[in-house]
Amino acid sequence: MSLVPRPLADRLHADPLWQAVRLLDVRRRRVVTAVVLGTLALGSSVALAAVAAWLVARASQMPPVLTLSVAVVAVRAFGISRGVFRYLERLASHDVALRGMAALRANLYAALAGGSAGSVARLRRGDLLARVGADVDDVGDVVVRAFVPAGVALAVSAGSVALVAAFLPAAGVTLALCLVLAAVVAPWLSARSARQVEARGAAARAAMTTTTLEILEASGALAVSGRLGGRLDDLRAADRDLARTTDDGARTAGVAAGIAAAAVGLAVLAALLLGVPAVVAGTLTPEELSVVVLTPLAVFEAANALPGAAVQLHRSRQAAARVMDLLDVSAPASTTASRRADTSGQALPVSAPPAAGARRGADTTLALDDVAASWPGRDHAVVAGVGLALRPGRAVALVGPSGVGKTTLLATAAGLLPPLAGRATLDDADVAALPREDAARGVVLVAEDGHVFHTTVLENLRVARGDVTEADAESALREVGLGAWLDALPDGLATALGPDGTDVSGGERRRLLVARALLAPAPLLLVDEPAEHLDGATADALVRHLVATTRSAGTDGATAHGGVPRGVVLATHRLSALEAVDEVLLLGRPDDEPDGTARVVARGTHAELLALPAYRWALEQEAPTVR
Repeated sequence: MSLVPRPLADRLHADPLWQAVRLLDVRRRRVVTAVVLGTLALGSSVALAAVAAWLVARASQMPPVLTLSVAVVAVRAFGISRGVFRYLERLASHDVALRGMAALRANLYAALAGGSAGSVARLRRGDLLARVGADVDDVGDVVVRAFVPAGVALAVSAGSVALVAAFLPAAGVTLALCLVLAAVVAPWLSARSARQVEARGAAARAAMTTTTLEILEASGALAVSGRLGGRLDDLRAADRDLARTTDDGARTAGVAAGIAAAAVGLAVLAALLLGVPAVVAGTLTPEELSVVVLTPLAVFEAANALPGAAVQLHRSRQAAARVMDLLDVSAPASTTASRRADTSGQALPVSAPPAAGARRGADTTLALDDVAASWPGRDHAVVAGVGLALRPGRAVALVGPSGVGKTTLLATAAGLLPPLAGRATLDDADVAALPREDAARGVVLVAEDGHVFHTTVLENLRVARGDVTEADAESALREVGLGAWLDALPDGLATALGPDGTDVSGGERRRLLVARALLAPAPLLLVDEPAEHLDGATADALVRHLVATTRSAGTDGATAHGGVPRGVVLATHRLSALEAVDEVLLLGRPDDEPDGTARVVARGTHAELLALPAYRWALEQEAPTVR
């Protein structure tokens, strides 16, 4: 039976901070250890102040030196132990926080990898970065900057009040009241300020992150288009908004700090007013008066940390709400329900890892049945009425002008977006509803803007399959025409690439992404614009190689699915290398579509579509040397 009342338990389970803290995998023993060490550190400071006060007062009476020896040794011991315990407390509390941040990030990354891309697409990139970065840090900081300081303050304050009350009960009561003023009223004002400021501050930080990323990553394009100055002005405006928000909160925080300082002075003054008559009456010695008056100066070190703890608590709660929202929109409904229902306090994996070596076979089939596709936020389909079947050994091309929905259709076929209408199935199962690992074992999408990681060439290729050997990697790179590029790298496969592939050309990036996809175990590949940023001859050679993978496993099998031919869908503008594909789907916007939805306007082999004037004209615009 739970010791927590049911209404309180329900409120805790509904609190996003409570949910996020459970995902931190915080162990109670570690938190208690940090609180005990913090109490010993701050308790040593209070003891140091009390013993030093007694020592100074007693030494002023010039007693025999031996009567002071114990106090002298105690001062040294408390001075040393304060630093030692503070160091150990920092180790313990940061161990809890850093372990928790790692566990929460692991859950977030698993949710993003295993969830629907459509649910995350509504977030700006800067907002997404802020949630997996600063927001996770803020949630982890609740342990170090809120829970541990609150526990230490409670323990040290209670012990200090008991110490002062042992000498002078009235002074103990006064100290307790002043501690309430500093430890309750001041944090309440700080939390009130934080509630008003944090929502505005989070929006301003997200805007700054988004704008900064855009300027750093697209400075060239912005400069060429003449929009760089405007984006810099937007960044300055976001910075001013963040500074204004911080200043607004500083006023209330200043009042809270003033109350805390006034509580210290009031406690000392009250101790003097109560202690001096007690000394005159003979119920308190002068040495004990020094202890009663000076001890509060050290005690309030614990209480003065609580306004900051209250602010951190609110900041962490706001951050936790954003983090849990990201988990909710990314994870499948069943995972979200199980995560919320669990009360064990342990971090829950969002999805189980795939079985080692698990892969689909030569009978894998991807089918689109009258599919309508669109990105989240649009009120109508980008492309509709599409039907195709893909299996190993078959090559299909999607062609058409920019904006007709080729990329959207590929994302839907890969299960990253749910279809608006119709069905997209992988082996008769709804591909969008499959766990991400199961879908990825059957079909892989090579996106036009796929990510190149800030690591070596080899590790970038191992994203597709962890057991890729150097021989496999080199073979895949040479097959896509990157042999000369690989030979020119200073460290070969061990050469580190810059963040997001900033030190490779657009064509090299495209071929690197295709090589990575060819190393994946999935039998079906969906490739978006493989010829982008390539000259005509290189583009056609790459397209023909992709089509060739559907006919045989290749000489070494390195880029084939376990020696079985692949199935490939190519979304491309280039038509000159499509003579070998099994079917070409020409997408366009019929004049009778009021909302501009694209549809399949023609389909057949490359030779059959050459009878269409528009298709033939598009082919004739390409370089004659590669036709």
